[in-house]
Amino acid sequence: MDPETRKLLERTSELAEENNKILRSMRRSQRISSIIRFVYWAFIIGSAVGAYYFIQPYLTQVIDIYSSISDTQQKLNSEGSIGDLLKKFQN
Repeated sequence: MDPETRKLLERTSELAEENNKILRSMRRSQRISSIIRFVYWAFIIGSAVGAYYFIQPYLTQVIDIYSSISDTQQKLNSEGSIGDLLKKFQN
């Protein structure tokens, strides 16, 4: 093998090793990014579920109050107007 071909082969080998290091670094960064993204979304979803679990009793109370107000309003509407009810009480 002549010196020029040998030098070219060594240079190609060095470039291949350098490319391999760069590609491994890029792959490692991609894995770390994927893990961080998973943890990020797990935290967001977990926080939302935890917040719902914490707030759920209060939401249930609000829904119950709304239902009772709605029922009362329907009863008033079915019995007549408020003026009619006041006349019934005056008699």
